[in-house]
Amino acid sequence: MIKPAAPDHAGDPVRSTAVVNLPNLLTVLRLFIVPVFAWVLLRDGGHDSLDRVIAACLFVVAGVTDLVDGELARRRHLVTTFGKVADPIADKVLVGTALILLSVLGDLPWWITWLILVRELGVTGLRFWVIRRGVIPASRGGKAKTLAQMLAILLYLLPLDGGWLVVRAAVLAVAVVLTVATGLDYVVRAAQLRRAARPSA
Repeated sequence: MIKPAAPDHAGDPVRSTAVVNLPNLLTVLRLFIVPVFAWVLLRDGGHDSLDRVIAACLFVVAGVTDLVDGELARRRHLVTTFGKVADPIADKVLVGTALILLSVLGDLPWWITWLILVRELGVTGLRFWVIRRGVIPASRGGKAKTLAQMLAILLYLLPLDGGWLVVRAAVLAVAVVLTVATGLDYVVRAAQLRRAARPSA
């Protein structure tokens, strides 16, 4: 269901003006983890098993901060304009960096990386396109897409072999399908929101 117009593009009103709070600090921490993650992953050519495990752990820590900061902001009424802008940026930087580096190392096909990046950037553009007319809340498919992407990236970071190669390829396939499906769904809902808001504009 499409929600009526709201104060910002993410759906939650800004409830706090204090920029320095725990949720925002976790978001900033996620941004700081990204270059450390990249350095560890690429160290010694990017194929050292220990480095891959460490990089995977850093990716998990960054992903956990993504889950925790949003929940804390909502429960403790610490939603800020900074957080609503910085949080999705930090998410895209983390996922985008991981995908690009995995493709650079030859572990992930470039077309998958570009597909996911174009989808994420396109959805961000659509959010700005409809920002004055309303909010399109995150769907279950969108949440499943994010989970599948994160799990696929984690499996490709880890030095796996044997049957795990089939498992990670299957998870990646699910992530790709959900990426395309939810992207198309977002386009349809954004167009519907624009049409619904036009008579009252």
